[in-house]
Amino acid sequence: MDLARLAGLHGVATSYQPSRDVTVQVPEATVRTVLGILGVDATTPEAVTAALAAADAAAAARLLPPVLVQWAGAAAPAALAALPPGTALRLEPEDGVPAAPWPGRWTTGPDGPLPAGPPPLGVHRLHARTPDGRSGEAVLIVAPDRAPAPPRRSHGLLVQLYSVLSDRSWGMGDLGDLAELATWAGRTHGAGFLQINPLHTAVPGTPTDPSPYRPSSRRWADPVYLRIEDVPEYGRCTARTALAALAEQGAALRQEVLDKGALIDRDAVWAVKRAALELLHAVPRDAARAADYARFRVAGGAALAAHADWCALAERHGPDPAGWPEDAVPDPDRAEFHRWLAWLTDTQLAAAQRAALDAGMALGLVHDLAVGVHPGGADVWTRPELYAAGTTVGAPPDAFNARGQDWGLPPWRPDALAAAGYAPYRALLRALFAHAGALRIDHVMGLFRLWWVPQGIPPAEGTYVAYDGEAMLALLVLEAHRAGTVVIGEDLGTVEPRVRQALARRGVLGTSVLWFERDWEGDGRPLAPEAWRADCLATVTTHDLPPTTAKLTGGHVELRARLGLLTRPVEQEKAEDAADTAEWLAGLQRLGLDTEGEEAAVRALYGFLLRTPARLVGVWLPDAVGDRRPQNLPGTWDQYPNWRLPLADASGRPLTLAALAASERAAGLLGAVAEGVERSV
Repeated sequence: MDLARLAGLHGVATSYQPSRDVTVQVPEATVRTVLGILGVDATTPEAVTAALAAADAAAAARLLPPVLVQWAGAAAPAALAALPPGTALRLEPEDGVPAAPWPGRWTTGPDGPLPAGPPPLGVHRLHARTPDGRSGEAVLIVAPDRAPAPPRRSHGLLVQLYSVLSDRSWGMGDLGDLAELATWAGRTHGAGFLQINPLHTAVPGTPTDPSPYRPSSRRWADPVYLRIEDVPEYGRCTARTALAALAEQGAALRQEVLDKGALIDRDAVWAVKRAALELLHAVPRDAARAADYARFRVAGGAALAAHADWCALAERHGPDPAGWPEDAVPDPDRAEFHRWLAWLTDTQLAAAQRAALDAGMALGLVHDLAVGVHPGGADVWTRPELYAAGTTVGAPPDAFNARGQDWGLPPWRPDALAAAGYAPYRALLRALFAHAGALRIDHVMGLFRLWWVPQGIPPAEGTYVAYDGEAMLALLVLEAHRAGTVVIGEDLGTVEPRVRQALARRGVLGTSVLWFERDWEGDGRPLAPEAWRADCLATVTTHDLPPTTAKLTGGHVELRARLGLLTRPVEQEKAEDAADTAEWLAGLQRLGLDTEGEEAAVRALYGFLLRTPARLVGVWLPDAVGDRRPQNLPGTWDQYPNWRLPLADASGRPLTLAALAASERAAGLLGAVAEGVERSV
């Protein structure tokens, strides 16, 4: 009982409910280990008793909690109302300028703890002193009631940027290709947004981990996506022979992928681009660009400097800081080079968003925030105190994986985040909102709790650790409001009802994938279109699921069988999958949708989405051209070329952007979706 109470005080779960009628007890050893990771000794009954006494004493002495949340238009936080009458309060506004009608100082009493009128939006420091001399302070987060909503119903493309090559790409899709794709989708097909994979900085290696969801840093975009010819210094570089040779190498990498069936090779692409960028870095910048870069460096501050230092050290000593010499110091010239790369990438991202908006898109780019970072990457190296050493994030056992999952990503420590006033989280959000019309948050449930898997413990024996979900959500809404950016939460899988309710209440859209939308509370049949929620991004499939043609034909089951991923006989898997598909197709036919033939069936599935009230409808780009190969096959590493496949047609032939634009199949699907959206508005 004492261990459970101690765990509860620190947000460590001793049990959880994977479903309404099932409760799973967390192994006691896991609870003790996780408490130890959080700095709480729970190894013996005596240690637990002492830790409880210390926690109780600290709570009694604390006048205010570390963080308070005030929603616009809502009542004051209960902790303020509970202060002794006569407590003097003083607000240090975020920008140092008190906003009327807040005088900056007031006193609690019978009329309430806050002055009349709403507090200013922002993250402030609140000081309190009681009549008997006790004092305390807290971070006060004042957030709007809701995040911005999409300006109108719209459709868009879901794209893995590296997979979309143009005739100018150097071996993989780049930010120039992104701008061209957005322009085509917006002007030709009336698309309102373009959702892309995370562009976070990768960890270099041999080979580099291609997954965009296990990055070195989530704050800075990866320069491997740079369009070299779009760097203004390209035209003024005097090393023309060397630059031309590198451009030829880039073109050769492109042709290997498009014409010879090679996989996308990020390491080869980066080797050529880095050599070209080193030549361009030596070109003097004009006055305007020099001033822009200077402003970027100042704005990036210590965080940018630390990131550049890590890049310089990793470049010289390898990507694992554990193997670096104790006296390793970054080369200042290389660190400066990596700061410059961060600036170039930021400028090209901004240009891509401008191109999307200029093409008439309501939102433009939808960026993706991964759930965590690589344990040896720049973010952890820069701020190790923010991360829980000795544990990683994953998922508990479920119907798809009875052993649970370990994603190998170290989690943020909730206590360290609170102690830092959530400044690292806010900086991350601001960076991602800077050039986005919307932000998708992968595993959005992680704002409230994450499944921790301590080292040496199987994933199934991990436990949930709670975060201050209200504070995390308030900051998300605040920063989204300031940027005018829509927020989309990836809330697939097992999600606590309170989490979905909180997200919906604050204007965070959910994600609804057709194959998962069934009446789980009733007969389990496909959910009727009118029963879908409106505040969501509706899709048929995702990057972790089979493309729609593979699902319709059962090809994805055959692929998993070839790779030895099935846990049941292949015929049983095929039969169940075929029954699932047939049930959906029968529902489409009852609605009068044509499902005869592969292309018609794909179009019918997207037509079904248009009959839902979903505010956003996303088209998986491979579905537009009949690509049958998943971009990522969960449960595989080197058995399948995850995150390395170019966009291809139904025969597997890679397509350029020009071929995509000329595709009658793509025009048919995207035209039908655009027409359906227009009819429903």
